[in-house]
Amino acid sequence: QVQLVESGGGLVQTGGSLRLSCAASGGTISSYTMGWFRQAPGKERELVGGISWRTDTTYYVDVVKGRFTISRDNAKNTVDLQMNSLKPEDTAVYYCAARHSIIIRSSEYNYWGQGTQVTVSS
Repeated sequence: QVQLVESGGGLVQTGGSLRLSCAASGGTISSYTMGWFRQAPGKERELVGGISWRTDTTYYVDVVKGRFTISRDNAKNTVDLQMNSLKPEDTAVYYCAARHSIIIRSSEYNYWGQGTQVTVSS
């Protein structure tokens, strides 16, 4: 069973950048489609983007497209989320997740991390 641990969250000013990392153990990250989700206070968890198994195709929700980049480092067994031009509305707990499918756009992921807080101040 894969265990996922996120890191890299914190407090940043509007327009700043953060890089989140998701480290996997108990499994090889290259064997999964990896997603990044976020949940803001009072809101439902939403898919931010992901990178698919085998093809490494990426997907991003429109509100982060051009600002966020997902990359996979198979040697380190990690998946990163580079976030640039951050906005206050990006404030949320960010989760990485893994699933046994090539499809990114789903809420049905098999394994989840514990989340890391990202706060963007105005």
